Amino acid sequence: MTQLESARAGIITEQMKRVAERENVTAAFVRDKVAAGHLVIPANVRHLHGSAGRDPQHRTGTAPCRLDPTGIGRAVSTKINANIGASPVTSSTDEETDKLRWAVRWGADAVMDLSTGGDLNACRQAMVDHSTVPIGTVPIYSMIINRNIEELTYDDILREVENQARQGVDFFTIHAGVLREHLPLVRNRVTGIVSRGGSLLAKWMIHHGRENPLYDTFDEISAIMRQYDVTYSLGDGLRPGSLADASDAAQFAELDVLGELTHRAREAGVQVMVEGPGHVPMDQIRMNMEREREVCDDAPFYVLGPLVTDVFPGYDHITSCVGATEAARWGAAMLCYVTPKEHVGLPGPADVKEGCIAYKIAAHAADIAKGIPGARDWDDDMSRARAALNWPRQFELAFDGGTARALHDEDLEVDTDFCAMCGHDWCAMRISKDIRQFASGKDAEFQPQQPAARSPGLSEEQRKFLAERDRKPACHSGGGRGSG
Repeated sequence: MTQLESARAGIITEQMKRVAERENVTAAFVRDKVAAGHLVIPANVRHLHGSAGRDPQHRTGTAPCRLDPTGIGRAVSTKINANIGASPVTSSTDEETDKLRWAVRWGADAVMDLSTGGDLNACRQAMVDHSTVPIGTVPIYSMIINRNIEELTYDDILREVENQARQGVDFFTIHAGVLREHLPLVRNRVTGIVSRGGSLLAKWMIHHGRENPLYDTFDEISAIMRQYDVTYSLGDGLRPGSLADASDAAQFAELDVLGELTHRAREAGVQVMVEGPGHVPMDQIRMNMEREREVCDDAPFYVLGPLVTDVFPGYDHITSCVGATEAARWGAAMLCYVTPKEHVGLPGPADVKEGCIAYKIAAHAADIAKGIPGARDWDDDMSRARAALNWPRQFELAFDGGTARALHDEDLEVDTDFCAMCGHDWCAMRISKDIRQFASGKDAEFQPQQPAARSPGLSEEQRKFLAERDRKPACHSGGGRGSG
């Protein structure tokens, strides 16, 4: 049985137990959320048991990694996904495998192989074999690697879905929600169809005058995915590629179909999450998140960004993580990172790191705002270390302690009770430590103020009397409350 079918039968799987352990919740809580379709555990049985690389058709010569299951849903901590993959212009399988390691090192909870160049089969298998996090793909890319999109047949589709499921891929982006009737809705868009999968399928439908082949074969695709327990990531082929196109008729027409497909996938025993928009003004993000929850019965929402402005190429990891924080706050379960190379080129390892860190910030900030249990404990530990001017502890707690330490050491190579920004005499943290020590009563010069002198109910004459009394030396050892 799939994770969904097991949960519906009341069974707590080992994967549910592991997710519960990672999220600090009960296994029964995880089971119930999976059963309702509000949480997914992308875990292809071949990746889960480390058997993918032992497929005689796809051997890589290395012992494959076993998947460490993760849960995706708004009731648990927000996850981030890193997109990598070779292009027809640059990169290779080895380079993409290095990016995979880099992404996991910097906090990616899932990784998608979006390769469109080189040996796609070998690259995909290497990803699965070297990953402890779920691996996702967009199968249509491989379906047309040696043919024009117009030549794609139903058999080609099912054959490739089976191939990638057998390799151990944990979740598929399937753009089955783009229908022929939606195509006229994009005519007046500024940026048209920006999804590669969506544009390819639109071209196929126009050429053949038929319905989306992924929609027509959806039940057959579901049967294959159920066999390996692959999770759907229902693709947003008509997502907006600019602020001007956000929240338009095309986007929401497709979303309605994704709601239908969510129920069909669940009925087939297949886990499902739904992909969301890419460019959305800040004031529309909450509405988009809430609309998806309603239309798709609270299936986990997986969003790209969204970018909240279109005019900062080179910095889109920042423009998008601003939107991602807001999206996660209002219900997005997984955030697909954007790197500085978005819109301008293929990201390298350094770009992967920048994208991952930006999105870890977004996810963590949203989890604090949502009140995810334990989310703020890390921050409170850091605050205590800062208040104590304990530099080693601060760098230990920092997400990227190496960078924090290097920046500190540019000016001061020793751990002083101040930093180079303020120096010793102007350091507010150091001064605050002195104040706290003085006010605690531990300092030799400390004299507690009389509580009565601060009472708002005293007359001015009474205040003057108490002030004069406090200036006189005490005549016995019983000074303070109740003396005099």
